[in-house]
Amino acid sequence: MTDASQSRTEAHTEARARERMVMFAKSLFDRGLTNGSTGNISVRLEDGSLLVTPTGSSMGFLDPAEISHIDPQGRLLSGLKPTKEMPLHSAFYETRTGTGAVVHLHTTHSTALSTLPEVDPDNVLPPITPYAIMKMGKVKLLPFFLPGDPAMGDAVRGLAGKRSAVLLANHGPVVAGASLEAAVYAMEELEENAKLALLLRGLPVRMLTPQQIADLMPKDDC
Repeated sequence: MTDASQSRTEAHTEARARERMVMFAKSLFDRGLTNGSTGNISVRLEDGSLLVTPTGSSMGFLDPAEISHIDPQGRLLSGLKPTKEMPLHSAFYETRTGTGAVVHLHTTHSTALSTLPEVDPDNVLPPITPYAIMKMGKVKLLPFFLPGDPAMGDAVRGLAGKRSAVLLANHGPVVAGASLEAAVYAMEELEENAKLALLLRGLPVRMLTPQQIADLMPKDDC
């Protein structure tokens, strides 16, 4: 492949990634999983650079050309200023080498679950269905941080890449996936299981057994 044709291929790949970010962001917005100017998405390109939703932008009305493009050193290459939640995104890419995308939302049921005192901070989702376990393993509850606080990234790094999803107390969930699709689908599963947990709160629920949980747990989770 010539340098010119390789450049065209890379440009096509970036353009496709921008289009898919807009498509998935609008889908999340239209279904009420994010609102106003909340939430952010990032995607890692083949050269290690990142496409990131801009700060203050609405996920329902993204412009592909305005999406922030950041080099592996964190410098802005093009587009608008990226989300202030970049420390969260960067921490997942740094600690989980297979990460291709990160999604952070302020979904209603997951955020509500993060405020309950009885929630297990090592695994906020009770084992109700197999799908959340298969897609995310354990979901760690992290403390409350001010939005944009770099300490959020430090907290994720402290997990040493062992968790693909975390729930920020009184804030919302963050999910990393091998692809944008995987991250979005896992985020949706997290929110639905949080909804189930709230609906069943206080009821005598038949949970999955420890053996069933062990059989479902992703190999990179502990």
